[in-house]
Amino acid sequence: METSRSVPITALGSDQPKRDSVAAPVVDGAERSGDRPRPSPTPPPYWQPSREPSFDELSATRPPPIALEDHTLSREPSRAALWAKSISIDEYVIVQGNPIGVGAYVVYNINVQTLDGGPMTIRKRYSEFDELRAKLVKAYPQSTRSSLPPLPPKSAIYKFRPKFLEKRREGLAYFLNCVMLNPEYAGSTFVKDFIFPPET
Repeated sequence: METSRSVPITALGSDQPKRDSVAAPVVDGAERSGDRPRPSPTPPPYWQPSREPSFDELSATRPPPIALEDHTLSREPSRAALWAKSISIDEYVIVQGNPIGVGAYVVYNINVQTLDGGPMTIRKRYSEFDELRAKLVKAYPQSTRSSLPPLPPKSAIYKFRPKFLEKRREGLAYFLNCVMLNPEYAGSTFVKDFIFPPET
């Protein structure tokens, strides 16, 4: 006859694997009661209501308008001194002296396009350019150091040769442009006497 053995209930319970217990979330009083949190009486800056600025406010912050001035009738003195638009020396002429060539010289034909009128043509020798430059250097010692170019050189041997005369023509034209297109020189009596010689 088999003998029955009783197993304690506590022993059976101790052999069962224990399950992990999950803690229940803590719910505050507002959530338990179903009430929503009250909003803060002071809203953040980005919640402040915005409005469009008025026209007066925009006008106060805008820069002053650009003022346009008309100088067509009252030109500045520096610009009023300019009366020539362009100067060119297109050709030169060798003036013969006596039959053996003594006393020959070169004349340069200068074309001046004025601002208020038509073109004008004057004829000058190299010595007259040299005289004009000497007067300007004496009258404007500070300015002529940087703004007045030298004249092309002289040559007793090549003075009638075409290549030499062509280089001299270009140099004289450049010199005259620097003088007559500079308001400091263009309004001087020396330049006016050079272009419009006084009657003797």
